[in-house]
Amino acid sequence: MTLHREELLGIAHAERDRLGRTIQYAPAASWDGPSPCEGWRNKDVMAHMAAQETAAAQLIGGEAAEEFDGFREANDGDLWVNGFNEWAVQLRAELPARQVIGDWGRAVDLFLMRASRIDPAEWDTTRVQWVAGEIGVKYLIQSRAIEWWLHGEDIREGAGLEENLQHWPIFLTNDMGIRMLPYSLGQAGLAFPGKSVQVDLEGMGGGSWHWGLAPRESPPRDKKPDAFVDGRAYAFALTAGRRVSGESFLDDGNLVVGGDEDIGLAVLEHVHAYVE
Repeated sequence: MTLHREELLGIAHAERDRLGRTIQYAPAASWDGPSPCEGWRNKDVMAHMAAQETAAAQLIGGEAAEEFDGFREANDGDLWVNGFNEWAVQLRAELPARQVIGDWGRAVDLFLMRASRIDPAEWDTTRVQWVAGEIGVKYLIQSRAIEWWLHGEDIREGAGLEENLQHWPIFLTNDMGIRMLPYSLGQAGLAFPGKSVQVDLEGMGGGSWHWGLAPRESPPRDKKPDAFVDGRAYAFALTAGRRVSGESFLDDGNLVVGGDEDIGLAVLEHVHAYVE
């Protein structure tokens, strides 16, 4: 399933607003409390997103990403995801939570405004240089919406708020995780040329995907998948978001694998909805 420009922008705006409401209802004292992200306070989660949104807004507007450049200058020209995330959080470690949250809000709104101004004729071809390499703008928007959902769930848990599940952010998380499988498997030193997986997910965020497991390989329509993953969409999204291991969902039956089980298990072990 391919989301059109207006649909993706609408979903992103809705998820931004939903995270905003989560922030609004989080108790003030919770921001200095520990988050589910190991070693980070809830305020640090927002600091991480403020840095990412600021860079995304600058790049999508044709500007230099100032903090990316600052990190490179401090690290002999290198830029890597986890290093930048920790560095950006430390830069904001002593700022008041209200300021960090305000910085995130202004940056995300600028990012979405600039995204909406991209000419529809250039939507599928516009690319920017992101943390781990070049990325199409539509996938950058998808990846940001995924982060807002995943970290929104982190903040809810850290603040003692109830879950607030919605179809589209869960779907986007699953979709990105499946699209990234060739890359994620390759990062783990695995290669499955000519192989494919069928993923059928039910419930909120569900859908159906038949995906090649090697870079730049797309299975023919009449090809039988080599492996199958079925189950609940929310469980797969938590696995792709690296919040819960796929193995635990196999144990409780929320996810099952079939066909070539070694491939199916490798998919669940290494699926990522974002680059680390």
